[in-house]
Amino acid sequence: MAKIKKYSEAEILEIAQKVFKSEEHALKTTAAALGKSFAKAVNLIAASKGRLVVLGIGKSGHIGRKISATMASTGTPSFFVHPTEALHGDLGMITKEDIVLGLSFSGETEEVSKILEPLKQERVPIISMTGHKNSTLAKMSNVHIEIVVPREACPYNLAPTSSTTAMLAVGDAMAVALMKIKNFEREDFAFFHPGGSLGKLLTCKVKDIMFTEKNPTVPLDATVQDCLLVMTKNKSGATSVVDAQGRLKGYFTDGDLRRTLQKTGNILHLKITEVMTKNPFAFTGDIPAVNAAKIINDKKIDNAPVVDKNGKVIGFLDKDNLIEFIALIDKK
Repeated sequence: MAKIKKYSEAEILEIAQKVFKSEEHALKTTAAALGKSFAKAVNLIAASKGRLVVLGIGKSGHIGRKISATMASTGTPSFFVHPTEALHGDLGMITKEDIVLGLSFSGETEEVSKILEPLKQERVPIISMTGHKNSTLAKMSNVHIEIVVPREACPYNLAPTSSTTAMLAVGDAMAVALMKIKNFEREDFAFFHPGGSLGKLLTCKVKDIMFTEKNPTVPLDATVQDCLLVMTKNKSGATSVVDAQGRLKGYFTDGDLRRTLQKTGNILHLKITEVMTKNPFAFTGDIPAVNAAKIINDKKIDNAPVVDKNGKVIGFLDKDNLIEFIALIDKK
């Protein structure tokens, strides 16, 4: 091994910047080259009744494992098979309903090519991702996606760096496109990640994040003044109007207050039943919190009561709950 050289902090950072620029260029050239073959590959995978089997060796193998893991966690059944193991029996894991994605920047990886021959005989669809459209692997494929990388970030243009970055990006692009096609939502993500913190957040119900102590309610015989006192005490923009059993009968918001003031001067003495919204919208506690966030956004409301199956008010949900909830999701 050659003697270790001393580099200044500035020189080290300069090397790092050159690597970033090289890999950024590889991403741009590969993105510009994406065309019909990429779309065809995505549609082929989306229509498949089987799994996406990813093959690769060396650095391409590491990228293949990541692509397969991303696919599996976002609604596309997938697993990785090491080409060497496939040559010694694991080929039996691949069925006629599956689709194979072979990764090799050179397109001449012997182990991968040996596996593809029997798969072609079984008419298993093959998608390849290489840097050479005339390579053996590309020619053996039903669909070929070209990775256009003028040069590796490695100073000797040898170590897979820019090429593996581009491969990974194409794999991510395929996974995201498939998510869109399959209408893969946050709730589906939670189903595939039940043990993680994100999964726990995404499986939250309205009852898990609603206000219970700050749950403004007034009886049917209350006045507007009574409502304002309750709303001020709870620092809420609304209050539920309930009967003697606590069942929701109406809802009064600061928006209702402003609209009533425009029509009537002194409204404090008015009975709340005269100005409240009757048969108001309400959430149930078992609605997923992510669904509640969408409803509040679509309906353009700031808050709503939460009721149980008997219509009894059990909580209060507003944007404060949901903003905090969404912020936690976005951090994951």
